[in-house]
Amino acid sequence: MADKASTHDLNCLTIAELEAAAHERMDKQTRDYYNEGADSNSTLRENITAYAKYRIRPRVLRDVSRIDTSKSLFGFRNSVPFGVAPTAMQRLAHSDGELGTARACMTAGVPMGLSSFATHSLEEVAAQGGENPKVLQLYLFEEKEHSRRLIARAKKAGFKAVFLTVDTPMLGRRNEEIRNQFTLPPHLEIGNFPPGEHGDSGEKSDEETGREKAARPSMQRRPSARGYTDGDKRVLPTGPVTFHTHAPNPTLTWEEDIDWLKQECLPEMEVWLKGIATSEDALLAVHHGVNGIVVSNHGGRQLNGALATIDALPEVVEAVQGKIPVHVDGGIRHGTDVFKALALGADFCWVGRPALWGLAYKGQAGVELMLKLLSDEVSLCMALAGTIKVEQITRDYLMKIDTNGFVSRL
Repeated sequence: MADKASTHDLNCLTIAELEAAAHERMDKQTRDYYNEGADSNSTLRENITAYAKYRIRPRVLRDVSRIDTSKSLFGFRNSVPFGVAPTAMQRLAHSDGELGTARACMTAGVPMGLSSFATHSLEEVAAQGGENPKVLQLYLFEEKEHSRRLIARAKKAGFKAVFLTVDTPMLGRRNEEIRNQFTLPPHLEIGNFPPGEHGDSGEKSDEETGREKAARPSMQRRPSARGYTDGDKRVLPTGPVTFHTHAPNPTLTWEEDIDWLKQECLPEMEVWLKGIATSEDALLAVHHGVNGIVVSNHGGRQLNGALATIDALPEVVEAVQGKIPVHVDGGIRHGTDVFKALALGADFCWVGRPALWGLAYKGQAGVELMLKLLSDEVSLCMALAGTIKVEQITRDYLMKIDTNGFVSRL
């Protein structure tokens, strides 16, 4: 019989230990870029610590010999009720990059979110990711043609949905990013917007392979500039598409852009809004006919002092009243966090930074390790709380600690 310890990585038995291991393997610029929040990082920290305000009420003497952690999403039965959230520029962490993450998600049977600013193209990721669902995190650029082409490519590649990021009219202030003068190293490029071939976006054709991209000569990157308002005139961003110049879009509105996006995406891909944090905006999302909501504050990287996502979740769930699904991301570091989010009404969870730490640790194998750690914790938590199916996890299983330290039923 194999030693039971052989099924574990004894250097990383928790996500906290995985974070510590990744810390040693990333250079300072990459570590700061991935791990920093906005301003004083208070929202980043509260995304994590807010989970401690909730306590689980376990039920006993129930048959929990068969635990089913699976959850349906986009017509696929995922192995667990969480997926890997979109995070940018994953090849900074490891050469496997988004392809390693895609293969890990395929192996684990979980969905993957892909950033528009990934360091592999969406076609490459789709080719590596198997049949498990993939969603494209989308920035709707001021020059919509850039977004239109990206959406068309995602449709062709079989992505199930776009998650429109709605909380970046401007970029939050990330002080270490400024101090480090963060730039993408010259040996890397943004896979969906490589420089030079198709106007300002530099978009490559769908047919170009990763090998061809590696073989073509390095091209001088032309400068890009942010958009700005000059009196009554709006001047659009210029140059190749980059995150800092093109992702922020202060002109986005419910009236002008959501219907446009639905027309471009439906019926092949669903339209979700990522970055909803209030009941008012949740109701507007329902009114405008989107397919779902992700309660998110961009990993604490935008508005410092905003609500932790787990604290914003209940009012969004209450406002939506089950009309559309509600997902949540931010601060999940343990399987009990997933359980608590589901108990508060989330239909599904997304996990971001831990996947990056897994990549930095061991590439694809590190992401697989992260997914196994969280999956095992979810299964154990469900059993010890007295539940055997995800659908059984309700508010009855939680209590909340108030500012005086007293606990009360929800």
